[in-house]
Amino acid sequence: MRIISSLLLIFTLTGCQSAYYATMEQVGIHKRDIMTDRVEAASEAQEEASEQFTSALEALSTLTQFDGGELQTMYDTINEQYLDSEEAVENVRDRIGAVEDVSDALFDEWRDELDLYTSASLRRDSERKLKETERSYSQMLAAMKKAESKMTPVLNTLRDNTLYLKHNLNAAAIGSLKSEFAGLEREINRAIKDMKVAIAESDRFLATLNR
Repeated sequence: MRIISSLLLIFTLTGCQSAYYATMEQVGIHKRDIMTDRVEAASEAQEEASEQFTSALEALSTLTQFDGGELQTMYDTINEQYLDSEEAVENVRDRIGAVEDVSDALFDEWRDELDLYTSASLRRDSERKLKETERSYSQMLAAMKKAESKMTPVLNTLRDNTLYLKHNLNAAAIGSLKSEFAGLEREINRAIKDMKVAIAESDRFLATLNR
């Protein structure tokens, strides 16, 4: 299912959503399955972003300990780390957007189909599970959004450091960046902490969804 989802990701984000979900249902893949797949993909994207931020921090730590060598090479390394971090954050945002899209379709369908029950007890039970799942989803999405918001300051600082180094390739520039390092380290640690919370909330939501 992950392979199918990955191959059709561009279509799902840019094409007609209702047509996409209808087509997937025809081959036995339902909105609940797609939701599960996308939440897992969002968690993986956050984990990858955490690893990339850690890598960028390590590169900057090495830079602040610079005591001679080729500064252009150091800049190239820092710039690559920034570009990789930017890509990782964009991937997280895309994955969260995909989760939001399928959640709207899934919950709308679930609510509409409550009216199809003839058994009052089964309808009540389904409605109860719907509300429980929506609450869990809201908690998960809030955690994802909070973690996403912490990524922007990290990217801003990484970009500032990269640009400063680009235009000041000298030992004095390294000294100036040292004062920025502690703040960046705090920003990255906060972002990683919130991403871990979001990943845990994703696991809880999936347990609720697939119960």
